[in-house]
Amino acid sequence: MSWNGDMLRMTRRASGMTQEDVIAALDGMITQAALSRYEASLRAPESDAIVDALARALGVTGRFLRAGERTFPMVSSTAHMRRQSTVSPPVWKDLEARLNLHRLHWSMLVDDIDITPQLQIPTFDDPSEIAPNAAAIFVREKWRMPLGPVEHLVGWLEAAGAIVIIEDYGTERVDGMSQWIGSWPVISLNERAPADRRRLTLAHELGHLVLHNQTPSVDAEDEANAFAAEFLMPTVEIRPLLKSGGFALGRLADLKQQWGVSMQALFERAYRLGLATAEDRKRFYQTLNARRWKKTEPGSELIPLETPRFQAHLVESLLERGLTRTDVAHMAGFADSEYASSILAEASPARRRLTIV
Repeated sequence: MSWNGDMLRMTRRASGMTQEDVIAALDGMITQAALSRYEASLRAPESDAIVDALARALGVTGRFLRAGERTFPMVSSTAHMRRQSTVSPPVWKDLEARLNLHRLHWSMLVDDIDITPQLQIPTFDDPSEIAPNAAAIFVREKWRMPLGPVEHLVGWLEAAGAIVIIEDYGTERVDGMSQWIGSWPVISLNERAPADRRRLTLAHELGHLVLHNQTPSVDAEDEANAFAAEFLMPTVEIRPLLKSGGFALGRLADLKQQWGVSMQALFERAYRLGLATAEDRKRFYQTLNARRWKKTEPGSELIPLETPRFQAHLVESLLERGLTRTDVAHMAGFADSEYASSILAEASPARRRLTIV
């Protein structure tokens, strides 16, 4: 059979298991040397029984592990991550494996279903084709978004076919990740981040999906930041507000509630627009540090946390067609229906912008 060890290694790493853990779960069925060879694609498992045993230990189906022709390398140039420079390579590589795992589970599910998004995320083959702020303006116009703050950002992304997943990363040093799964993008967010930071991360990852789909860029993070700033705080609307109101913390706190972004994001917007000097910026961050607001600003808890609805809608639609939770879980490559059940538990009435035909 065709065998791609990346699938096995990625799934094990995303599940948080070591090779020793897997060997113990298989109760001596294979040796660690054999497992290492499987993961390196130097050798294929000798029987379907071994593949199925490995799958059960990792919580997936044998079909999922055998889908080697449908995956990309675990470390893919098309994956983007918003993280701090101090994050250790093992941490972000484990998180990248989880992103790939989400990508593959959802690709197995949506590939078998005809789904038509109401909107589309435009992409540019070369980020040098368009400036990040112009790309953000283009997306807002293409989606016919109303003037003012972006409300229900998750809803807009899901309407454009994005799969948004919120989970605990086990660290606060990584905010989010994104990657295309064929024609479908997946965005993962760290649930430890406050609402304002999640919104900025969503817009940042959208910038990556729009600008960096094909051609890597050495300035990818700066470009995604510039895209996010223009997308959430359009120049023509935010500039007069920042220019007239100054940078008093009270004023920034009011704008934070209105626009759903942090005071730091608002000040950085003013600085990039030439409304604040380097000295202003220095004093601003000195004030935040003195009040211990650099990491956790006041008022973030007043911004509503947005909840993804697409997964619940998709599972509900499949159940309405006569499938069981177990059927849906197996379609996505999960060993049991726990994942589908957890999605259904979060389901609630919402406007449906995706049509399953």
